[in-house]
Amino acid sequence: MRTRNAVRALLALTATGAVLTPPAAYAEEPLRVDLRADTDRDGRVDLTGGTDTAGEDTWSVARGAVFLPNIDDDSKRCPTTGPGGRPLSDAKLTACNDASDKKVNGRSDAADLARVRSVPMRGLPSDAKGSVKVTVGAAQTRVFLLRNGAWEPVTSSTRLTRAELRAGVEFGVEGKDVIRDSAKWDGRVAIRLKVTSASGTASDTVTLRAAPLLTHHARQNTQQLMVTKVRGNDPWAKRQRAFVTKLDKEARRAGVTKPLVTFEKYGDIWAQDFVEPAYLNMTGSDGRQRTMRVMLRSAQDREAGRELYEKLRGPNVGVVQAKGRDMQGWETLNSYGNLETIPPYALGGRSYPAGRIIMGERKDGSGIRPSKEIRTLLKSQGLQDPLLLDTSWLHVGHVDEFVQFLPADTPRGWRIGVADPAGGLELLRDAQRDGHGAKKMFSVPGFDELLPPEETIDEALASRHLVSDNEMAAGKIAANLEILKRETGVTDEEIVRVPALYTRGIVGDSAETRVPLLRRLGGGTPEAARKYGQQKLAEDAAAAPAPTVMTSAYVPGAVNGILLSRDRYLAPRQWGPVVGGKDIFTEAVTAAYTRAGLKVSYIDDWYTYHLGMGEIHCGTNTLRDASGLWWKP
Repeated sequence: MRTRNAVRALLALTATGAVLTPPAAYAEEPLRVDLRADTDRDGRVDLTGGTDTAGEDTWSVARGAVFLPNIDDDSKRCPTTGPGGRPLSDAKLTACNDASDKKVNGRSDAADLARVRSVPMRGLPSDAKGSVKVTVGAAQTRVFLLRNGAWEPVTSSTRLTRAELRAGVEFGVEGKDVIRDSAKWDGRVAIRLKVTSASGTASDTVTLRAAPLLTHHARQNTQQLMVTKVRGNDPWAKRQRAFVTKLDKEARRAGVTKPLVTFEKYGDIWAQDFVEPAYLNMTGSDGRQRTMRVMLRSAQDREAGRELYEKLRGPNVGVVQAKGRDMQGWETLNSYGNLETIPPYALGGRSYPAGRIIMGERKDGSGIRPSKEIRTLLKSQGLQDPLLLDTSWLHVGHVDEFVQFLPADTPRGWRIGVADPAGGLELLRDAQRDGHGAKKMFSVPGFDELLPPEETIDEALASRHLVSDNEMAAGKIAANLEILKRETGVTDEEIVRVPALYTRGIVGDSAETRVPLLRRLGGGTPEAARKYGQQKLAEDAAAAPAPTVMTSAYVPGAVNGILLSRDRYLAPRQWGPVVGGKDIFTEAVTAAYTRAGLKVSYIDDWYTYHLGMGEIHCGTNTLRDASGLWWKP
């Protein structure tokens, strides 16, 4: 503090015209602005040390602040119906979430905000004031200011007082949407705090990035199953509900304690296809992992996806769907049975700490691929770059019809399970060689108006296409497996081969046996399905030969089952030939999974799913533990 004598001396020298530089003790401190975010991802913004200073202007998978696309509905404020209970349009269902307004909707919503704080500025001039600007990503994000215990949105007119700057300011950041296309927005947001006074201006900027939207993999523990539960009193509906009851029992036996999530409004039995469970997470301001489930709606014009908004959207659950032209039609490759995830791995300098997506495309000259918008969205997350396999040899064209990933007590932590048509043919040939060729190919009983298939093992092996179809399928699977081995480093010793058979025809060669087929392709009554099946047979007979033979499972596809826990697997009941009182396919499938360290149980899906060219995996979905740190291997 200046003394009286020092002031007199200063005035005297000033009067003589001398030019003085005030002593350093009397000079104004230069403005120093220090804005910080949680760059080390421990949930705390460090204002006193240096743990959150490194990397504040950049972002990488390993380091950099993360914020959540705030697309859940923590206060359940989003409507699901319009006036008079009328259905809302898809656009209106999609438009509402926690980020669609300019409020923080309660304490839970505040927990979804990533925190940014300024280091207190003690030596400020009396006229100092601050302003905030989002210099990158302003259209995709919203910044809130914590003022007097409440969150208020930051606007171009927001000004920070000297007192607020001296005390330190806290901001909250939310995303308005997930990253859709990294060429247009790569998820980054840059926030600048600028302080001005008569003595000068100073600023500091921090960079954050939206948490990537990630799909689940088999090393994440199963927490809950989802399945459609159809209405009605016809025999097929009752049988499907019996399937649901059995599924619940099997899940509980495997230690899944949460009750089934049942879709009951729209009757689309293919619960794997119209939704892909995904997740977003970051470390919250309390130091705990903040996880938001996201239901990724298929890029198809199917009503069942609406129930994701109507039933599931809420606290910590959001929904994402494709936009524009990609939501038209019923292209089967856009079903999410055609999306699976390789568990985490690293190879040749590339690392996939959250796993890697696989999808099927038709490499038969048709050029048909899954939705470009969805592929772009998935690739733009930057972690699970989709790998495309050839599914042109399958009617439905989904990767879950021939490949799966299984937990393993190995250094890698997982194995690949693949359908083995050569093994399926070998089972039949062995039975025939041993004098059992007259045994019926299928042991399934009839149901309602549907008669069981009548062919024998001899007839199956002598049929026009069965052997050639499965030799073709074996070759296609082998080619896809080579891609997976090349991309992941998996060896032959890490592959589980599960006996299977495929056919280009219809089991039993009767349109009437495909009662669920139309349900697969868009819903409808059993009568409509029969009519569709007859029409489809006629169209196929009149059509020019396809560039590639397309098949579906002949014996229920065992790899198209459900991983209930790390050591429990639920497969579709095989209903194969019975020799010596035992189903030869059930015995072989059980042996394959047992060698892989899994206990196998079975559930009957013949009339509910198998005849619709799918299995129990196609008709169910799995919510898995998403609490792990995606930025760590």
